[in-house]
Amino acid sequence: MKFIFTILFSTAVLSAFSQNLTDVESVEFDPVTERFLVTNGSSIVIIDDNEDPDGTLGSGAGASYGMEVMNGVLWAISNNQVKGYNVSDGSLLATANISGASFLNGMASDGESRIWVTDFSLKKIHQIDVSDLGNPIVTQIVANTTSTPNGIVYDGENNRLIFVNWGNNAAIKAVDLSDNSISTLTTTSLGNCDGIDNDSYGNYYVSSWAPVARITRFNNDFSASETITVSGLSSPADICYAQSIDTLAIPNSGNNTVRLVGFSAPNSVAESETSASEVKIYPNPINESSLLEFRLPTPQQVRVDVLDMNGRVVFQIMDELFPSGLNKLILGSLELSSGNYLCRIQSKDLNQQIPVIVAR
Repeated sequence: MKFIFTILFSTAVLSAFSQNLTDVESVEFDPVTERFLVTNGSSIVIIDDNEDPDGTLGSGAGASYGMEVMNGVLWAISNNQVKGYNVSDGSLLATANISGASFLNGMASDGESRIWVTDFSLKKIHQIDVSDLGNPIVTQIVANTTSTPNGIVYDGENNRLIFVNWGNNAAIKAVDLSDNSISTLTTTSLGNCDGIDNDSYGNYYVSSWAPVARITRFNNDFSASETITVSGLSSPADICYAQSIDTLAIPNSGNNTVRLVGFSAPNSVAESETSASEVKIYPNPINESSLLEFRLPTPQQVRVDVLDMNGRVVFQIMDELFPSGLNKLILGSLELSSGNYLCRIQSKDLNQQIPVIVAR
């Protein structure tokens, strides 16, 4: 009997790879060639759609942190410089020097002529006009974020930048590009937020290291969120959502691997009416968008299993630490013979078994 259970959304989590990867920090997608490009210290590794390394991007291209593909150019942070490489052959096309830079980290672009870079140590944000590759123009737009900025993404619809921050209860902030003022969108219970990117449905994805390594999906105004638990995460860093193929790429700086998670048109994040003691699975019979919801009064370890009607564990879905409040796991492709099963959820405050039906 074959069983496939993907945690959160209608996803297909592909296998991890680690060949030839040593300094994984950032991953970027080239929509023209449909290739993922991964930082590898002194080189940039090309990953094909089977997740196999397929050589490097030229012989001299290197990247240490954030990357963005724009108009056939891969912009990359390399040794506190921002370099532009031909995305086809890796040849160097441009170099932007940021005076006094200390730790350039996250990068965003508007897809046309501007890129933005965070300075993790100095708490600054720089804008680079790359209209003329021979003369990139650097402007400091934020002198002090008052927090430690990491990943950053451009929100064109609202003319703003959104960036995540390091530290406990990390805030997610925005820069209004009309006047470069900063506002706080939400203060999270997450620790050490590293990367952020958006899909084409109005959702934002954030990688964080604590309380456990995970991805969190927020709605467009950051008023609601859902947790994505993907196996094999280790200090997830500068993530990339490839909108044209609905795939989230997660670079793991802790174990030098990359995880690819494929989605099918994710729905908008929405709040739930789940009560303090209730656990829900709906719709049921199970389909690719069925959702498991539960609330926790405190952060605690949660284990979720699928059992047959004789009480035998068919599959352990997860055994992870979850934050207090509402947690939502969307049950993905579930391949079981038609019949009745039980979904068991256990934690310090929860111990429930919910009948689920698989109908073919």
